[in-house]
Amino acid sequence: MVVGMTQPGLRERKKAATRAALSRAAWTMLLADGLESVTPESVSAAADMAPRTFRYHFRNREEAILDELAQQHLALADRIRERPPAEPIWDSLLAVLPPEVVRICGDRAVFATLLRVIGDDPAMLAQNLTVLEHSRISLARVIAERAGGQHPGTYPNLLAGVAVTAISTAVTHWALDTTGTDLAAVLHDCLQKIREGLS
Repeated sequence: MVVGMTQPGLRERKKAATRAALSRAAWTMLLADGLESVTPESVSAAADMAPRTFRYHFRNREEAILDELAQQHLALADRIRERPPAEPIWDSLLAVLPPEVVRICGDRAVFATLLRVIGDDPAMLAQNLTVLEHSRISLARVIAERAGGQHPGTYPNLLAGVAVTAISTAVTHWALDTTGTDLAAVLHDCLQKIREGLS
């Protein structure tokens, strides 16, 4: 009984590790040689896997490139869920999102490269919008949970939407700005402005 319960968890961890390895390989190739260098065959070879493994996990190169970023975005909801239950949701968002987004984005120049690729390629733009929408859905669910609801209503969806918009706005400003803008400060300011208008 115990073995049967633990095996699915092991399989899922292995699948996640494989996806992460392929996504990191795709990301590395994008930065080193540009978007056209990223193919199922080249990514699989870089990760020492078969092309069929790539196709099992990803529909296309855009999904592979952005998958690790997507997983980190989805984890934002878990960080909100870990906050004290009685804490106002806006306080949770302000406490969690700025430092977590800084960690996710990493190096400014690297992220600026990604944003330029997204802006220049319609398929990458579409995939990035998918990542942001999945992040919005996961945040809406945890916001609804914090309010005692089973399904997100208008307010959780609205709040999650503006939170994701704040993240996207702050990250774009930070990545493309040349004056040394602090990402955490910009995102905190965006969230605070929204809070003052929506509370």
